[in-house]
Amino acid sequence: MENPVIIFGANALGRVAKEIFESNGVVVYGFLDDDAKKHKTEVDEVVVLGSLDDDGFLKLIGKKCEAFVAVDDMKLRRGLVEMLHEVRHMQPVNAIHATAAVSARASIGHGNLIDAHVLVGVGTEVGSHCLVHSRVAIGAECKIGSFVQIGTGSNINSNVTIEDDVFIGSGVTIVAGVTVGKGARVGAGSVVIGPVKAKETVFGNPAQAVKS
Repeated sequence: MENPVIIFGANALGRVAKEIFESNGVVVYGFLDDDAKKHKTEVDEVVVLGSLDDDGFLKLIGKKCEAFVAVDDMKLRRGLVEMLHEVRHMQPVNAIHATAAVSARASIGHGNLIDAHVLVGVGTEVGSHCLVHSRVAIGAECKIGSFVQIGTGSNINSNVTIEDDVFIGSGVTIVAGVTVGKGARVGAGSVVIGPVKAKETVFGNPAQAVKS
């Protein structure tokens, strides 16, 4: 990637994204954030330029700068992605750490964060705008939807399907062949040995549905 990148979100995730881009020799032009107290201050030697909807800086995106959305609130994340599509007619770039091992025969969409020491196996398909935190292992021939978040140290075995909008906590194991339905949530440390229904929350070893 030749152009510098503007990161949406001067928060912990934004700092992670900045380190990922720098691990690949990509220059971070600045941050945008809606917290006015951060404006014109520096985060890790990079200036917070203005708000998320600052038109003056948005105009740079797609011409002189790329964009990355570093927000883990998925509703806000989706809204910012849609704004970039509609206003700037562009896709956020991927932030893939230099230490991640992504198979040359895996496919990855747009706007994903793939942190340090992540493994993505052969034949796996990852959608767009996912957050895959450090030391996640995703096996062969998995299908990961869009707007999925996978917590640190999780182990996704081969042939697992994770549909859109799923949240998986840290240290989760999902055994081979399981499907996790759209909008489901899997609590940290869980071991998932059977299918998870759409919008269902499961927790434990083995993971069981949590009654609301």
